[in-house]
Amino acid sequence: MSKPKHERGLEETEAQAITKNIRVSPRKLNLVAGLIRGRTAQDAVATLTFSKRRIAQTVKKTLESAIANAENNHSLDVDRLVVTKAEVGRAVVMKRFHARGRGRSSQIEKWFSHLKIVVAEQTVPAPAAQQEAA
Repeated sequence: MSKPKHERGLEETEAQAITKNIRVSPRKLNLVAGLIRGRTAQDAVATLTFSKRRIAQTVKKTLESAIANAENNHSLDVDRLVVTKAEVGRAVVMKRFHARGRGRSSQIEKWFSHLKIVVAEQTVPAPAAQQEAA
């Protein structure tokens, strides 16, 4: 007797990658995640490659993992992948203290974050719809 299998939370055309306990505040991580939301996978990788933010390399590794999951585990076309979600969540907060004057102390909070990236295969629109849009 075992538990029933867990239903897949994503569509058949989606794949995801999750990185937990990243040593950066969720606020800063969300700025980098906002750069790639809604972009194609190749464009998002190029954007993260040339970003000056320190955490961009970790986000890039997570995105490349989601792309590899889509290709290898779900047989999706890499050229048609789009970043549909880039969710940032709050993880643990390490609390430290900093010695201050007159024998007092103040608290320092070191924030950690979770990152979840979902890529989906974009369907190619019909040629007639492209002509109408133009």
